[in-house]
Amino acid sequence: MKQTIELLAPAKNLQCGIAAIDHGADAVYIGASRFGARVAAGNSVADIAQLCRYAHPFGAKVYVTVNTIIYDDELDDTRQLLEELEKAGADAILVQDSSLFTLHSSLLTPHSSLITPHSSLPLHASTQTDNRTPEKVAWLRYLGFRRVVLARELSVDEIREIHRQVPDVELEVFVHGALCVSYSGQCYASQYCFGRSANRGACAQFCRLPFDLVDSNGQVIEQGRHLLSLKDLCLIDHLEELMEAGAVSFKIEGRLKDADYVKNVTAAYSQRLNQIIARHPDRYQRASRGRCTYTFEPNLKKTFNRGFTTYFLHGRQPDIFSPDTPKALGEYVGKVKEIRRDSFNVAGTASFANGDGLCFFLEERGERREERGMLCGFRVNRAVGNRLYPFKMPAGLKPGMALYRNNDMEFERLMAGKTAERKIPLSMTLEAVEGGFRLNGIFFAAEHQQAQKPQQENIIRQLTKLGGTPYECHSVQLIPHDFNYFIPSSQLAEWRRQLVSSQQNETESPSLWEGRGGLPLPPPVYDHPYLYNAANREARRFYAAQGVPGATSLEAPVSQSIPSGEILLMQCRHCLRYSLGCCVKNGGEKPYWKEPLYLVSGDGRRFRLEFDCRNCQMNVYGK
Repeated sequence: MKQTIELLAPAKNLQCGIAAIDHGADAVYIGASRFGARVAAGNSVADIAQLCRYAHPFGAKVYVTVNTIIYDDELDDTRQLLEELEKAGADAILVQDSSLFTLHSSLLTPHSSLITPHSSLPLHASTQTDNRTPEKVAWLRYLGFRRVVLARELSVDEIREIHRQVPDVELEVFVHGALCVSYSGQCYASQYCFGRSANRGACAQFCRLPFDLVDSNGQVIEQGRHLLSLKDLCLIDHLEELMEAGAVSFKIEGRLKDADYVKNVTAAYSQRLNQIIARHPDRYQRASRGRCTYTFEPNLKKTFNRGFTTYFLHGRQPDIFSPDTPKALGEYVGKVKEIRRDSFNVAGTASFANGDGLCFFLEERGERREERGMLCGFRVNRAVGNRLYPFKMPAGLKPGMALYRNNDMEFERLMAGKTAERKIPLSMTLEAVEGGFRLNGIFFAAEHQQAQKPQQENIIRQLTKLGGTPYECHSVQLIPHDFNYFIPSSQLAEWRRQLVSSQQNETESPSLWEGRGGLPLPPPVYDHPYLYNAANREARRFYAAQGVPGATSLEAPVSQSIPSGEILLMQCRHCLRYSLGCCVKNGGEKPYWKEPLYLVSGDGRRFRLEFDCRNCQMNVYGK
């Protein structure tokens, strides 16, 4: 049996969602007006319904993110939203809050469920539910989850082991885009420092800030660097490995990204998946229908990126973070060669256009904190070959410096128009039968009226007028071969419309969840009760029924038992001890500092680092 493979693209809005489908996505994930993990990327139910209508004829799915923690006074609104999304045609919802876990579970009484257990809406466990072990995935399967979005930090071997132990759960993995340094759903730094909860979709990107790294003696190890800022994920060269490991859905990050990003990245990954499937046609198939044609050549370096990493795909790697800048570098375009008063030229093969955005790193760090290792950017006012005339010559630019382009005007102009078309190939067979005609198996009663002059050309022309539909006709067969019946053009048009409607209905029928099963399994065990993110009464009831009576949250608006002393703000697989070459466990040098180490922010706040070598992770504490 062939394995169905899905490319899952982000949608900031309806426009981005349609662009994703046009450029080869098998599914789109999009936020509703509330309760999505990107509060700035909300959409009306009406827009989501329109996206569903656009996607479903291609067999493409629309998943809606309802993946924040929910407060008590929001439970009724959440229930209403979910009912509206089901009516709108959504194919699944991604959730974090445990009050939603009862969707397909009998663990609580029916009135505790936010929507009826008989709903046809499948549940997907968002990566915000902290999914990094086979035990956690098995527990989610027991609760009724059809799909689990795995933590970004997992290696291909860990994914393979999860699939081996829980083979009947669909595994969704991130393959491209921005990386959170903390395990998703287990980061409280933004709420702690800025009152903006990452678990409520309002992350202030604490991890992109500059920090000093100091030891317990006050020795400064690193100064003013972005020590928690990671490069962007790019696994386009490793999709086949992930398919063999058991992953079935490949997720592109970017619900805050614009349509150009969605077009470019979706097209690049869709083409690569098609190449893999073409080599293994008996093993794999795409999850949706339609052939895409593009007016551009996808290039991942042309859209927003902080440099690329495979992260932990093949185990721990040293070069996963971007300590010099959290901003987009773009693509390397060459080195500065000769500088004049108002211009300079570039040694390299890249071509430039007026308006290009370029950037470079200062060679020497400035005295002011904000200038240390600063990335400097400027616009090209005029380009004459490889000689560039900025509007104002950038200070600090020197011969030999590497240049990066993070805004390619020529590529932007190329992406601004219609860049792809997706069509479903359709072959037609019109056959004369007793009492009428049959078009692709659909019977139409009609008189057999012999034509006085040949009609085949007109019949074919009328049947293949598929403009405005997702279909294109590849062939028309008329039976018998001497077919010469007169059929009015209006009648042919009506038959064509009914054929198209029947094709669309085949792909719009929702699939039903098979239900949860298996023996009861225990919930995950956390060292701190607030890590359960139980921010409402239903969530607390759920965990109490599971044998966790003290589950709570750091972020509920009502008074709860907030821990005294230090608070675990982040759990990171990224480890500064390793990245600085001082992890003895992995062959590094013995640390030259006295631990504990502290991250010190620009406003003087200190965050203690704990190196949990047994679990090979770094924890960040605040107090």
